[in-house]
Amino acid sequence: MHFGASAPAICEFRALSHARKTPIGTTSAPIRVASIPSSHPYIHAITDPHRVALLPDPPVPGAPAEQWWPPVALTAPWLSENAAEYDLLHVHFGLESFSPDELRAGLDAARRAGRPVVFTVHDLDNPQIVDQEPYRALLDVIVPFADRLVTLTPSAAAEIERRWGRASLVLAHPTLLDEAAAPVREDTAPVREDDPVLADDAVRVGIHLRDLRPNIDAESAVRAAVDAVRMRDGAGRPVEVEVLLNERVRDERVAERVLAAASGQTAVRVRRTPYLDDAEVEAWLGGLDLFVLPYRHGTHSGWVELCYDLGVRVAGTDVGHIRAQHPSEFHVVDLDDPRTLADAVTWAGDARHPSSPVADRLVSRRTERSEERGAVRDAHARLYRDAIAGVSA
Repeated sequence: MHFGASAPAICEFRALSHARKTPIGTTSAPIRVASIPSSHPYIHAITDPHRVALLPDPPVPGAPAEQWWPPVALTAPWLSENAAEYDLLHVHFGLESFSPDELRAGLDAARRAGRPVVFTVHDLDNPQIVDQEPYRALLDVIVPFADRLVTLTPSAAAEIERRWGRASLVLAHPTLLDEAAAPVREDTAPVREDDPVLADDAVRVGIHLRDLRPNIDAESAVRAAVDAVRMRDGAGRPVEVEVLLNERVRDERVAERVLAAASGQTAVRVRRTPYLDDAEVEAWLGGLDLFVLPYRHGTHSGWVELCYDLGVRVAGTDVGHIRAQHPSEFHVVDLDDPRTLADAVTWAGDARHPSSPVADRLVSRRTERSEERGAVRDAHARLYRDAIAGVSA
């Protein structure tokens, strides 16, 4: 499924067995959902606040108030003791906080309480870890157990059916942007007090290495960028690459090697920053022509969704089902072959053309994505009603 203007917001990979279409009355009580987690932008984007009430994330002992992990609401004691407070359990993230036995105990507690379990398979490979076997063991518990499965792309649904023989409802990842925000992107480089003004005709490329989590191939990305710029030297528009790296990272030795890989380069600069909030990330991405996603492994990406909303093309490694999210806006690259990144830079630069005004495209896309989000919210509310009816039958 392509999430572009011509694609439906929702498709079903295969009809869910025993699903019953129950009309949702506008005056019915909201469905109370124990969402794992509750405080997450994606969760808010898929939730119709008029028809669904999210329980707040329970406090995590010894953790800051805003931290939801490890998710207390997925533990057997909480699910048993609070059974009267929720109608349905919907699991998104946080499996890695538990052993398979602990996860099974929590799911069993929800089932004993007569509450259906919905699992959205965002990750078939966990981006936070290297060894995937413990995570796959958790998937082997929850995927067969869940009453309903949801995922984001048809290709992920096909993999789920191949591995577990289960059907999944495919629902697009909705936009996370504020509907009130103006969908305007300038075609000139952003000016920052700490940076030189880039040439107006430069192709602007960005790479965000964040805190160097395990699935980011940071060194290879920077080296490929250096080589790609060198290959394009003198071939059309100049290229400016900015690499962002958090001040606090998981491995300072890797950070030092990243800095060394770009040392002495004028067109590839590494800038260390504090953690950027959503508005800062959007402002930075909005000034790019191409965003590079250098993943070693993964399944889906919120970065691809944000870039689509902002009109920024993506060059990424061919892992998981990321390219299936917005294939027309995604160029596959091999970090061991910098020519592929050089080609992606040309592809992104060619997209910025006077005959196709960026602002007009973004206004149309914003409307399309707002409608899609409404459809996704409606689909989740109906899925919840059907799942509850199925357990009650």
